[in-house]
Amino acid sequence: MVSAAFTGTRRVLSIIPKKVESATIKVGGKSLALTNLNKIFWPKLGLRKRDLLEYYERIAPVLLPHLRDKAIVMKRYPNGIDGEFFFMKRTPASRPDWIRTCPIAHGKGIIDFPLAPDLASLLWLINLGCIDLNPWYAPCESPDQPDYLHFDLDPQGAEFSTVREAALIVRDALTALGMAVFAKTSGGHGMHLYVGIKRGPEQHALWALAKSIGHELARAHRDVLTVEYKVAKRPRGTVLVDYNQNRGGATLASIYSVRPNPYAGVSMPVTWKEVERGIEPEDFTMLNATKRVDKLGDLWKPLTQSRGRYDLRALLERSG
Repeated sequence: MVSAAFTGTRRVLSIIPKKVESATIKVGGKSLALTNLNKIFWPKLGLRKRDLLEYYERIAPVLLPHLRDKAIVMKRYPNGIDGEFFFMKRTPASRPDWIRTCPIAHGKGIIDFPLAPDLASLLWLINLGCIDLNPWYAPCESPDQPDYLHFDLDPQGAEFSTVREAALIVRDALTALGMAVFAKTSGGHGMHLYVGIKRGPEQHALWALAKSIGHELARAHRDVLTVEYKVAKRPRGTVLVDYNQNRGGATLASIYSVRPNPYAGVSMPVTWKEVERGIEPEDFTMLNATKRVDKLGDLWKPLTQSRGRYDLRALLERSG
C-alpha cells in the first residue's frame, strides 16, 4: 500500500495523488491517517471514499458549527452503500489522542461518544466509513436539554409533492405559534423541519409536545398526514409526522450529510419559496451541494446562534 504525507489546512485532500490508496495528512496541526481512498462507495456513480472525504472537507466551514459540542452516533459503511453497515456509539479505543469525546449516560452505562469540533475530527469520522453524520440534538454539557424541536416527514411511498404539502402544513401550524421553522431535505425522499429553541426544557417534555402537535395535525389533515407507526395500518399515500425523533437518544442525519442512496443525496437546507415552487430530493447531491452553498451560504446559520430561539416554556405549561 502506497503512503504519502502532506501538510496544509485548506483543501489538503485535493493534493493527494489519485492513485494513492492511503495518506497521512496534517490538518490544523493534527496528524490524520486516511485509508482505502480509492474504494468505490457509490458503484453506479463511480464515487470513491476519496470523493466523500473531499466533499466533507469542502462543506466543513458551514457544517461544523451545526456539530459543535454534539455527541455523534456513527453509522459506518466501510464498503460503501452496497455493503453491510453498522451503528457504533462508543468511540474506538484506537482513536487519535486528539479526538474529543462526550461521556453520556446511555442505556445501562456511560458511553463516550465522539465529537467533531474541527475539520480533522470530521475527516477522521468519515474515514471510518461514516457516510452521513448523526448528532445528538442537545450539547454534551446538557445532553437532556435539546436545542431543537423538530419533525421528520417520512413518506413511506407517498409522492414527494405530498411531502412538500405536509411540510407546508406543519410550517403553518408552528408559525401560528410564533416559531421560526427551518426546512431541509432528508437527503432521501423525506424532509426535516427544525425549530431552534431556548435551552432548558428536557427531552421527554419536548417529545410529549411534539406528539401532541403531531396528533392534532394528523387529525386535521387525514388526507396528507398520519401518526400511525405501523406501516400496514398507515393510510396509503400519506406522510408520517415522526414526532418520535424527539425522544431521548434519537438522531437524524445532520444538515449537509450525504446519504447512502444511489444518487448520493445530500440533506440540504431549502427556502420555503423553493418548497412552494417544487423541489425534488435529487436536486441536491454530493456533486452539486458545495456550489449551492458557495452561492447561498448557510441557510440554517440562525440555528447555530443563541439569539432568536423560541422559548417553549409557556407552551409546555399550557400543553401540560
